[in-house]
Amino acid sequence: MAGEQGTGTRWLSHDEQQAWRAYLRAHRELQVALDRDLHCFDISLPEYELLSMLSEQEGDRARMSVLADLVVQSRSRVTHTAKRLEARGWVRREPTPEDGRGVALALTPAGRRLIESAAPTHVDSVRAHFVDLLTPDQLGVLRDAFSQVRSHLVPGAQPEDEIA
Repeated sequence: MAGEQGTGTRWLSHDEQQAWRAYLRAHRELQVALDRDLHCFDISLPEYELLSMLSEQEGDRARMSVLADLVVQSRSRVTHTAKRLEARGWVRREPTPEDGRGVALALTPAGRRLIESAAPTHVDSVRAHFVDLLTPDQLGVLRDAFSQVRSHLVPGAQPEDEIA
């Protein structure tokens, strides 16, 4: 494909293609490693991420739509994940008091204990498989590059260093 002419497509150069494929492979392998390191807590990486984001919200609760935006997943996927977490007793669904139509997810005491016990393992895993492999300069370049990509994909998005 890279050699086709006349299509109007700007094909990736060799270096661009190598960079793109390196990103894809590393991203997928990193997710596998982070997920594997959470198995001892009987929780997947997407489940951990949802609980973690929920634990950082005011009162340990948030609207499902807000959580979907925070974890960059569809609302239906967040709903399915929430059902699994609810069955384990880690979250509960509540009507939103603001309008009565929405649904909020609240962290239970058991969910809070789980996230607090899993967090050190997750942070150690992020360090071992990502942060500690890179120099501070490389981390800064990645932060800046992916902030630029995110700003393109989500106009008006808050920079990562400003997200509470």
